[in-house]
Amino acid sequence: MAKVLTANYHSLARAFSLPHSWKVTLGILVIAQILSAIGFSMIFPFLPLYIESLGSAGGHSTELLAGVVISVQGITMMIAAPVWGAVADRFGRKKMIMRALFGGAITLALMGFVQSAEQLIIVRAVQGVVTGTVSANNALVAAATPRRRVGFAMGALQVGLWAGVAVGPLLGGVLADLFGYSVPFVVTAVLLLAGGMIVMLGVNEDFSAPRKREDFHALAIIRGWKSIVQTSGVGVVLFLRFLSSLARVIIVPIAPLFVVSLIARETDPGNTYAGLVMAVSAATSTFGAVYLGNLGDRISHRKVLIYCSIAATALYVPQAFVGDVWQLLFLQGLAGIAAGGLVAAPSALLSRYTDKDTAGAVYGIDNSVVAGSKAVAPIFGASVAILIGMRGAFIAAAVVFALIALAAWHLLPSDALTTTPKRLAQSASA
Repeated sequence: MAKVLTANYHSLARAFSLPHSWKVTLGILVIAQILSAIGFSMIFPFLPLYIESLGSAGGHSTELLAGVVISVQGITMMIAAPVWGAVADRFGRKKMIMRALFGGAITLALMGFVQSAEQLIIVRAVQGVVTGTVSANNALVAAATPRRRVGFAMGALQVGLWAGVAVGPLLGGVLADLFGYSVPFVVTAVLLLAGGMIVMLGVNEDFSAPRKREDFHALAIIRGWKSIVQTSGVGVVLFLRFLSSLARVIIVPIAPLFVVSLIARETDPGNTYAGLVMAVSAATSTFGAVYLGNLGDRISHRKVLIYCSIAATALYVPQAFVGDVWQLLFLQGLAGIAAGGLVAAPSALLSRYTDKDTAGAVYGIDNSVVAGSKAVAPIFGASVAILIGMRGAFIAAAVVFALIALAAWHLLPSDALTTTPKRLAQSASA
């Protein structure tokens, strides 16, 4: 039966697959990225409020529970992502995208029907194990795209990501206000299922399995990870990626609550306003990703990284002193442009430093680093909010962005960001 199902799947996929081209692959993955980003981000604006409505048997605070719920997914993803990356390099990256999308559809649907915050924590932990769409998409695009166009391709993927995130929070907030908290989770599951079907039927991956599959064991995988991390420039980029994700996620557990605190009237739709703030930031990040990704290909991703970090520092400090939602909306919109550059540049750098054959492992490690930062950031942000107030979280984020600028300036190799791959190879072998 399994062989019959497998044969039917391959026949159906070949029948619907479009002509092989890295541009076609990129276009399909951007669409899938948009759908998955809309789905995953729909729950952001009301997640702390959903946790508050579920309640806790232990009587813990909403801020703490929000931090744990967001962090646990990052912790499990941090552990699982490098393993999935190694699997992708040996068995195909397209399969990993499908695993992430279909697995996400199941877990997100379950979240809409949990009965307590503790149950939500368990399902979020499972989500971290089975998902990871961004790293899976990055790995396939990095392997399929010519090196000279990697910055553009990664920027395009970020456009899909941020475009989805621009729509998702607002849509999720509106749905939660109109129909309750369960409906956005069901809608998310449908979107992820649709994304998985598009990838399954539309992407034609040119993948050749490595000859030595017997190397697929724990020690070989660990040696591969070690070799990647020790590659010139990779360790620094991963460190900067950790800090960048940390800074951006610090405010996530308190942002909806902070938005509600800024609303003048209790009758105003808090979920919708929280979604609007996130949507504006994501929309401007879309522009930042595509423009700054192209700019990095032409000049220097190091400069993009440094200047975006400085800009983010300058824009996060005043957010701690806003007096209404519209001031926060304006500043988040400007900061979103910098965020687009901070996401696209490291992805392009990792592709330049490493071989295409290891793309799955590279972006698996990258996703693990991001997941680790997302595991730490919410708890850190919630702790800052509890100790010195929600406004202090914005100052903490600004400090981290400043550290990124300093670290990139002093630690990132200057010629590692040249647009000429040949010079990169010469630099690495010197």
